[in-house]
Amino acid sequence: MSPGIDQSAEQFERATYSKITWRLMPYLFLCYILAYVDRVNVGFAKLQMQQDLRMSDSVFGVGAGIFFVGYFFFEVPCNIIMQKVGARKWLGPIMIVWGVVSTCTMLVKDATGFYAVRFLLGIVESGFFPGVILYLTFWFTGKHRAKMVAAFMSAVPLSGVIASPISGWILERTSGAGHLAAWQWLFLMEGIPSLFAGAVALYFLTDNPTKAAWLTAPEKELVLARLREEEALKHTGGKGGHRLMDAFRNPDVWLLCLVYFGFVLGNYGLGFWLPQVIKETLTKDPLTIGWLSVIPWGASAIVMIVVGHHSDKTGERIWHLALAGLLQAVAFSISAIPGIPGIAGFVALTFATIGIMCTISLFWSLPTSLLSGVAAAAGIAWINSVGNLAGFVGPAVVGFIRDATHSMTMALLVLSGASIVSSLTALYVARKRPVEGDATRN
Repeated sequence: MSPGIDQSAEQFERATYSKITWRLMPYLFLCYILAYVDRVNVGFAKLQMQQDLRMSDSVFGVGAGIFFVGYFFFEVPCNIIMQKVGARKWLGPIMIVWGVVSTCTMLVKDATGFYAVRFLLGIVESGFFPGVILYLTFWFTGKHRAKMVAAFMSAVPLSGVIASPISGWILERTSGAGHLAAWQWLFLMEGIPSLFAGAVALYFLTDNPTKAAWLTAPEKELVLARLREEEALKHTGGKGGHRLMDAFRNPDVWLLCLVYFGFVLGNYGLGFWLPQVIKETLTKDPLTIGWLSVIPWGASAIVMIVVGHHSDKTGERIWHLALAGLLQAVAFSISAIPGIPGIAGFVALTFATIGIMCTISLFWSLPTSLLSGVAAAAGIAWINSVGNLAGFVGPAVVGFIRDATHSMTMALLVLSGASIVSSLTALYVARKRPVEGDATRN
């Protein structure tokens, strides 16, 4: 084939994937921003809700984290169902219901009600994130997926960039309006947008390339051919598609659960408590806390995209992941130094947040290299389920440590140690087998 034809084919492929990216990713990105805001806005609500409901730090930590207990029990069956019914009929209704449940947090009167609504929110939202990760495998090969996942997961820090000042403004300006406390207005105003986004999903999402009326026949065939080629690479050696139980029998899957657990521990151990840390070390003004919270999340959003792009460009995954994890660990350790000035501690936590976001986005290039078919659906969900139990453990441990020591020092050291263990475990898994991206890069 002539060089001109090769170049034309490459241009066609780039244009096709660009078309898919711009059709799907902005909307998925927006949905994840809404999901994450509804998940973690309780960290801002805590600044006033804790006093109104007379909750200790331990009660708040358990309540914030119990979201992930419900998440754990329902995530795998939700992902299997989505593979059968399709993204449009599954993700849309999920978003509508979680918007309702999140809004109902404004009605809680005590610790029991707080626990119940957070647990229910975890159940409802459990099908969204792993569903989207699985959904991306219906469209993108490993060559593109790390960048797509990084773009999708940049919604996490950007949700902080967008929602932090809004949450601070709501807390400062709405107290007493309509006979509601400001924290109640926060849940109401930040829960409603998910209802509208879910309704749009019922009409906007396309389940897979074969159903995409907005792709031409040659574009569909290109995408399907690339996906078939990737599946063939996974089956090299005569093995057929993985079965459901392969996800649970593969020891690498369990090791990846441990890796993800440690990184998520840092994410939610910090995420739910960051506004409180800023309140105790820098300022008590809710709006100023909101604007200061933009800094770590904004820096993370930029760096994670740059690192994800560099990982795709070089085809190297594991050292990007491990070094980001070690940055996270070192930054947590520095922020834990007793007597460290508030500004210096805040800078250290900003670097910790950068490390957290990079590790979590890069991580998902690993599981999809191990499994395919229905086992991929179950494996992705299982890793996310077990890993996200750290979302319960992290806030709860921080709360208990704060109640016991009246300090964040020991809590930050625990988060640092978890990051080190995860980084070393990831290196061990990668040493045993090649990581997707290296094998599929061309």
